[in-house]
Amino acid sequence: MRKVKANKGAPGVDGITVKDLPAHLEAVWPSVEPLIYEGRYKPQPVLRKSIPKPGGGERMLGIPAVLDRVIQQAILQVLEPILDPTFSPHSYGFRKGRSVHQAVRAAKAYIEQGYDWVVDVDLEKFFDRVNHDVLMNRLARRIRDKRLLRLVRAFLNSGIMADGVKLASEEGTPQGGPLSPLLANLLLDELDKELESRGLHFVRYADDCNVYVKSERAGQRVMASMERFLEVRLRLKVNRAKSAVARPAERRFSGVSTGEGGETGVHPDPSQIDREISEQGP
Repeated sequence: MRKVKANKGAPGVDGITVKDLPAHLEAVWPSVEPLIYEGRYKPQPVLRKSIPKPGGGERMLGIPAVLDRVIQQAILQVLEPILDPTFSPHSYGFRKGRSVHQAVRAAKAYIEQGYDWVVDVDLEKFFDRVNHDVLMNRLARRIRDKRLLRLVRAFLNSGIMADGVKLASEEGTPQGGPLSPLLANLLLDELDKELESRGLHFVRYADDCNVYVKSERAGQRVMASMERFLEVRLRLKVNRAKSAVARPAERRFSGVSTGEGGETGVHPDPSQIDREISEQGP
């Protein structure tokens, strides 16, 4: 509860604020706790909301009800110490002690070593397109507690409230909930392991993944194989119009240029999402 209160954030579909959380939790927890242990808890739909991005455009968020944020945070505190240590050292997003600046420095180091072609793969609406069955399969490989797995699945299937209408959530893990970043890294860790097994030089920050190679021809081969892996194995959609094999100076990594001129236009830290939600609240 302390973590959820510290992150503040706007209310979800029930309108209950973080300020109201202690009294609300005291009132409902005696009836909620047995539902969780019996595998019968049903989270409320997440509230869909668009907020402006710092660099222009909009980001779609799914804001869980405050009680569901508490439960998700509790799950996160159990799962993160188990899952995060197994993630690739080439993964920098949504991880404690790691940042986009570190990711950019790693990318520049590859470029300085002569890997001066980049395979820049763009995943189309990644957080909205995560396949629930694929994700749960990967989680079940590492977590054997079926009650916990059912609870995570319940959050994935909780639905979305948009303009007063409840929509089914058959895929996706909306940005805005405490669990989404960890689940995203779990799914994409399979991509990391595949790239590592091929001995490739890459950097990933959340759903932004760049692979560095020494020739355009090698880059085209890597691009084709990554597209197959992402679409067949992970059932994600590659945005071919925004993906490219190019010189690093022609592309941006998580909003940052890795060419001459240093680090500008840095992608916000993951905690920025919480602050943005908070700023949209009452």
